Amino acid sequence: MKKYILLMMAAALISGPVYAKKDKGGSLPPGLQKKMARGGKLPHGWQKKLQKGSKIEPEVYKQATVIKPADATGVITIKVDSKVIRLMKATHEIIDILQ
Repeated sequence: MKKYILLMMAAALISGPVYAKKDKGGSLPPGLQKKMARGGKLPHGWQKKLQKGSKIEPEVYKQATVIKPADATGVITIKVDSKVIRLMKATHEIIDILQ
């Protein structure tokens, strides 16, 4: 019995720590992708995700309209729904959200 307990403890130590699943992020659900492709607006919950310091979803960026191309610092201005957003072109990190 002691050998069994020691064996189980050793197996647990060897396998390493167990973590919760990471947030997948990075993509819209298929239904929202279709809606954006047809020119629809994002639901309110997805609009709330557009916050200063966060990264814009690639599907949302593809559907955005470029208002001002990237300047010397790499900042681009786009329009998503009724929001005007300034972000870093390389990383898609939101710098500012204008109304």
